[in-house]
Amino acid sequence: MQRITTGSPFERTMGYSRAVVKGPWCFVSGVTGYDYATMEIPEDVADQARNCFATIAGVLHEGGFAMEDIVRVQYTLTDAALVDAVTPALGAALSEIRPAATMVIAGLIRPEMKIEIEVTAFHP
Repeated sequence: MQRITTGSPFERTMGYSRAVVKGPWCFVSGVTGYDYATMEIPEDVADQARNCFATIAGVLHEGGFAMEDIVRVQYTLTDAALVDAVTPALGAALSEIRPAATMVIAGLIRPEMKIEIEVTAFHP
């Protein structure tokens, strides 16, 4: 088993790995829109989603996976009114991959967070 970190302070304080690779599977924890190098987060939900996918792509690459290996995605948005604004960013990242998906509306742990994206990838 391989544990992957982005160095986010949340990983240590909350006790989780950014991703865990087990055999042909990679389980990526929920990623919010922070740029983890600067710990800044944009206001715009689409920009947050693009940051999420950049983090996810880097984590997958580190584990020996690619975006094309994503088989499952869960989107958590803080407000249903954000769906139209974020949809183009989601499509840009996954419209050719088309994993099984779920979208839920729920609160996140910080008020600046508008979206969290969690993925599972499989690479035989």
